[in-house]
Amino acid sequence: MTRALTAIVTQMRREIDEMPAQMQVAVKYIIDHPAEFALNSIRTTTDRIGISSNVLIRLAQRMGYDSFDAFRRPFRNALTTDGEDRFGQDWLEHLKEQGQFGAAQARFAQNEINVVARSLRLMAPQLTEQAVAHIRSARRCYVTATRSSHALAYYFHYAARMAHPGLQLVPRHMGSAIDDLVEATAEDCLFAITVHPYSADTIQAMRYARDRSMRIVLLSDSEVIAPGVEPDVVLPVSTRTLHPFSSFSGAMAVLECLLGHLFDAGGETARERVDAYQKAREDTGAYWRPGVLPKLRKP
Repeated sequence: MTRALTAIVTQMRREIDEMPAQMQVAVKYIIDHPAEFALNSIRTTTDRIGISSNVLIRLAQRMGYDSFDAFRRPFRNALTTDGEDRFGQDWLEHLKEQGQFGAAQARFAQNEINVVARSLRLMAPQLTEQAVAHIRSARRCYVTATRSSHALAYYFHYAARMAHPGLQLVPRHMGSAIDDLVEATAEDCLFAITVHPYSADTIQAMRYARDRSMRIVLLSDSEVIAPGVEPDVVLPVSTRTLHPFSSFSGAMAVLECLLGHLFDAGGETARERVDAYQKAREDTGAYWRPGVLPKLRKP
């Protein structure tokens, strides 16, 4: 958060007990959901909280702003990353001056910046375009990873299936990915994710897919992970870290870009599918919403 936003939140926390009941509910919502407050209109926000727009306007005035938009602006600025490059890396130097812990934080942060930057630099457009083409043209695209890499595969599948409904996460249960590839054919593809130390299950799945003439897209820290593994496209990522396990920040950045390409390619159909998923979740109460304050009868 920016310093201005930190000051706003600190003031709201300090004064919440002195506020009217409905304003207290609004403050709690804003503190708990700063990103939603930053992005949503005043009408959407009041509907979600269950209050009138006047409550937010009075809260803005209490915080020293002359309008709702002015009050919301620091929250929006905290989400903006388009101009992040203008700030340079002075903040890292500032961290180094904050004692031993701050210096360690600066080292860790610099490493993650380097990992993300290198991974995105390695993400050549021609390779990415081929990967997107293989995924979209396949009858079914199986996404597989095991152990810690499974978290990456799960997230990618969760989001990407709304851009391309032919995606399937394997293994579906506690078995092997091969159990779910038995019916796969040359019309299908396999998107595999593995980094050192490479998963034996994922390597077996890739060999099985190659035997069935499936197209294979691999996201990994190496183009050569084992004999008999011959992917059609390799999306290389950096996993260098200062702790004992691989860093996934670069891999996640590449996956996020890949998601962007898939949704761009999916166009309006993909956007409509996202809306349908979102509506189904909201209709079934998938997301928590704050309760509406009871209406008090005036004396």
